[in-house]
This record gives sequence, C-alpha cells and structure tokens, in this order.
Amino acid sequence: MPPRKPFRPRTYLWQRPDWPQWRWDADALAMPLAEVHRAQGHLAGRMAGLGLAQHDQATLNALTQEVVTTSAIEGEALDLQAVRSSIARRLGVDIGALAPPDRHVDGVVDMVLDATQHHAQPLTPERLFGWHAALLPTGYSGHVRIQVGAWRNDAAGPMQVVSGPMGRERVHYEAPPADRLAQETRAFLDWFNTPPAGDAILHAGLAHLWLVTLHPFDDGNGRISRAVCDMALARAEGSGQRFYSLSAQIQRERKRYYEQLEATQTGSMDITPWLAWFLACLLRAVQGADALLAGVLVKANFWQRWAGTPLNERQTLVLNRVLDGMEGKLTNAKWAAIAKCSPDTALRDINALLALGVLRRLEGGGRSTAYEIAVAN
Repeated sequence: MPPRKPFRPRTYLWQRPDWPQWRWDADALAMPLAEVHRAQGHLAGRMAGLGLAQHDQATLNALTQEVVTTSAIEGEALDLQAVRSSIARRLGVDIGALAPPDRHVDGVVDMVLDATQHHAQPLTPERLFGWHAALLPTGYSGHVRIQVGAWRNDAAGPMQVVSGPMGRERVHYEAPPADRLAQETRAFLDWFNTPPAGDAILHAGLAHLWLVTLHPFDDGNGRISRAVCDMALARAEGSGQRFYSLSAQIQRERKRYYEQLEATQTGSMDITPWLAWFLACLLRAVQGADALLAGVLVKANFWQRWAGTPLNERQTLVLNRVLDGMEGKLTNAKWAAIAKCSPDTALRDINALLALGVLRRLEGGGRSTAYEIAVAN
C-alpha cells in the first residue's frame, strides 16, 4: 500500500507574501476583451433604435433577472413578480397591477439599483453597510443572529465557506481574520475608487474577486460582491441603464463559477485564468441580451397590434404576464389565480380573447386545456 501523502494546509491568496499584488497576462486577455467590447457596442447600437418605452421594458427585464438570479446563486428563491413590481415602482414603469411590497425583495432591489444608477458615487464602508442591512432586514441569516451593517467579528470562529453534511463538512475557503478587515477593506476601497489604469472591464472582474476573497460580512458576501462588479461595469460603460444580467449568466454557469473561484483563491497572484473566465461569462451575458431584447420587441408589437381592442384589466394583466415569460402553460386555473377571479370569470375572459383571435387553444382538452398568444400572420 503506497504511503499516504502528508496533509498540507491550503495557502489562500490573502496569506501569500505578495498579497495583494495582482497580476495578469494582458496579451492573453486582449482578444476576449476585444470581443466583449464588440458585443457591448452591438447591443448599444440595437438599444439606440428603440423608443423610450422599449428602453424602460428592457431595463426592467434585465434588472429583474439580475435581482432574482443573484439571490438564486446563493440558493435563495425570490418571487419574480414581487421583484418586477419592486423595480417598476422605483423606475416609474407602468406594468399594471403591482405585487404588494416585500421588504426582503425591496432590499435586494435597492442594492442593485444603487450600485448601477449611482455608480459614479464613491464606494464607502457606510454604503456597503447600508446594502448589507437592506439585504438582511431581520438581522438573521436563517435562524442565526448575525452582525448586520458592520464587518464580521468572527465571534463564532473563522469565516469559512463549507459544504456537506454536519460532521463531514468540506472547507472550500477560509477568509482573512476579522481583525484584518479594517485594513483590508480600506485598501480595496481605495483601489476601487481610483480610476483604473487599464481596461475598466478588467477592473470589474478583479473587484468581484477581491471583495469576495475578503468575505467581509457574516452573510450576503456573494450578492454584495456581484453588486460591486455591476457597479464597476456601469462605470466602465458610463451608463446606469442595464440591458443584460451578468448574474443570470453566472447562475447558468454556477458550478463552474464556484470552481473557478475556489481554484483562484488557492492559486497564485496571477489571476489570468479568473479574468479569462470572467470575460467569457460576461461575453455570453451581453450576447444573451439579444433574446431579452427580442422579448421586449414581441411585447411592443403585440400591444401595437391590439391597441384599438378594448380589453378588461384582468385580460391586460394576464396577457402581460404571459408576454413577460410566465413559467408553464396558460390554463383556466392559472388565469384565475393570476387575475384573482373565479374559474367562470376566467373562462369568459379566455373565450372572449379566443373569439378576437388574441389567444389560440393548444391541443388537448378538459381541465388540461391550455392556451397561447396567437402569432400574427
């Protein structure tokens, strides 16, 4: 039997003697960086051809994706309609009936909007504390009381990222001790608030990595780090309008995201692989905005086609919900649930739209009968 290899504790980035002297191979990143800039230019050109209403809808859709998915990455499910309503209230976008306010949803929305719409303002400890308090309004993470609106104090032990059942946990990462946070965060914020010497998109990728490496809070570090990254991207683009969601793309690549973070945090100060992954993920996010934009145009064309047709509030509400990408098929029961009406009223609404040609019946019948929006010939 071969001898067992001796256990060697990991060395994390913040433990290295050259921390935080980041470096990367600019030549290796030149091509992917150029591709991101081309994709951003293409998207900006497409958005320039839209009217104000379509701009608002595209921004609403992208921000809704961002808020929902930045929480989903951490395993937290937010109600899509509550998020959409919260953003619409703050942007002044008319989406018809709004879901009731939810302070937890509103907190995530407030953080994302502050990061992107006020991107030119300095990032300070007080601003980060405000985001943290908004994310965790109850002062609890699950059933555990935590420090809110302040750096962590490690009272319960070192800050570790772990997985697995109790007693067999696997430690993926251990953050710098709490007594270093004042100095470490000051260095990060000084760097972040200084105009970048190189490409500002690389600045965004490093900002995310640096802050999540510090892990300065008891909870919410991933969401706050992604918000800071969005803030840096908004600065790079010189615009608070968002037409794509990086968090939505990270959620699609969640496993690879965590693998890349773990590998980077136990590697050297040469973060070329991390930045290469970040640029590739960002490129896919920007290119994916074409699908989001197509949905906005479909919705605009639909309402332009039926602008002269009198519809009741329930019909407008449900049709908008379908056009916004409602999950699952539209049935009589789902109509009644969305419109908060009886099944008989839902059926009358549906039959009226079938007669007009707004909806068409899908194959099947009985209680499982489903409907879809009719495509114009």
